Amino acid sequence: MTFQLTEIASGLAFPEGPVMLPDGDMLVVEIARGCVTRIDPKGRTSIIATPGGGPNGAAFGPDGYLYICNSGGFSWDRSGGRLVPSGQAENYSGGRIERIDIHAGKVEAIYTQCDGHPLKGPNDIVFDRNGGFYFTDHGKRRPREVDLGGLYYARTDGSLIRELVQPMIMPNGVGLSPDEQTVYVAETRTGHLWGFDIVSPGVIRQQPPHENGGHHLAGPAGYTSFDSLAVEAEGNICVASLVLGGINVIAADGRFVEFIAMPDPICTNICFGGPDLKTAYITLSSTGKVVSMPWPRPGLRLNFDPCRP
Repeated sequence: MTFQLTEIASGLAFPEGPVMLPDGDMLVVEIARGCVTRIDPKGRTSIIATPGGGPNGAAFGPDGYLYICNSGGFSWDRSGGRLVPSGQAENYSGGRIERIDIHAGKVEAIYTQCDGHPLKGPNDIVFDRNGGFYFTDHGKRRPREVDLGGLYYARTDGSLIRELVQPMIMPNGVGLSPDEQTVYVAETRTGHLWGFDIVSPGVIRQQPPHENGGHHLAGPAGYTSFDSLAVEAEGNICVASLVLGGINVIAADGRFVEFIAMPDPICTNICFGGPDLKTAYITLSSTGKVVSMPWPRPGLRLNFDPCRP
């Protein structure tokens, strides 16, 4: 199946975390610039906040603030005309969850640790209908060692942060099933997609045989890595894929639905917009672009989406 791509913006420094706004603008983070950037429909950009470090996954919360996973920063490989993260930054500033007022540009860190353990590299975030949020910590990679990551749940008022799954191998994308009975996590290095049964908000049921207690839904047929994800209205999981560069669409029971190739091997994230949520907005990070395309099925409306009718 062939789809027409439309370039929304270019010249971005490793864009990620796309979020649509009611006026047709969109927000992305530029991880390599440490900023949050607004893009209008004509592709014009303006920086609205500069949290520094490595801002990544983003989502609006019930209070109207933008919540950001900040990894603390990467080092970068700029060879071959592409921009690719290559490990922990020399000026690594620590992992944290941040709250941003997009109108004033004010940035506030609300979580930097859980149970005395510092957050290493928060990566992606999704809110449940109760106003709490699940997020992944990707960990950090240094030349001879790696910090393992995990899945967490937290509240926006700073009153609760809970470790749900640890360890995981570079957990990245996170999303909820339409009925919010399952939380999905994509691991980057392994290229595996996991599902965890939700018992109540912020509480999951872990079962054998897998060490992390999740259901293994999908893994690569060849060498690839998974990045961020979005969920369709009917429950398919759309996982951005590295190396192969594209979007893997996987059914809730683990069946492969389709792969939509992108012109960048570092395809990192996808979100849905438009009046019927049948337009996909995709970050092509190593080439610094955001593109859109018609999507064959509607996306799932996110909780606290500012575009909600």
